[in-house]
Amino acid sequence: MATDHIRYDVLARDALRGVLRRVLTDAAEHGLPGEHHFFITFLSTADGVKLSPRLLAQYPEEMTIILQHQFWDLVVTEDRFEVGLSFGGIPERLVVPFAAIKSFLDPSVQFGLQFEPSEATAEVPAAKLPAVPAPSALSVAAPEPAAESQEEPAKTSEGAEVVRLDRFRKK
Repeated sequence: MATDHIRYDVLARDALRGVLRRVLTDAAEHGLPGEHHFFITFLSTADGVKLSPRLLAQYPEEMTIILQHQFWDLVVTEDRFEVGLSFGGIPERLVVPFAAIKSFLDPSVQFGLQFEPSEATAEVPAAKLPAVPAPSALSVAAPEPAAESQEEPAKTSEGAEVVRLDRFRKK
C-alpha cells in the first residue's frame, strides 16, 4: 500500500472540526435556531482544557456538556471555545480546545461527528478508558435513541446537564 504523504485523514479531521467551529460561531452570534441543541464530549485532561477542580474531580476522563437553553458568553476562537454553564446551580466557565473534542451531536436533526484523539490531546492511560471501541476513522453518525441507563446521574431542575452519549451509540 502506498504511503499517504498528503495525510488525507488529518485534512478531513480538520475540515470536520471546521464544521463544528462554524456551528458554534453561528450559535455565539445568533443563538440556537429552532430546536437545535448540542451534545459535546471532550477529554477533560487534554491540553488546554480548563475546568474547575470540582468538575475535574467529577469527570476525570471525559465530560459531555449540552448547549441548549442555559448557557452564556459562548466565545469561539480558531482553536477553542469558551462557555458559561451552571452545574448543580453553580456557574462555571469552561475552555475546550477543538482538539480535545471526541464527539459532537445535534439530536434535533440526528447529526453527529466523532473524532479520533489528535496529537494535541493529553494521553489517558488505557486502563482508565471506558470499554467503548475507538473509531477507526472519522465518522458521521445518525444516532438511534435507546433506553436510558440507570447509571446516569439524576437530573437537576436547573443548570446544565451532563449525560453519557452511550445511550445514542448503536449497540
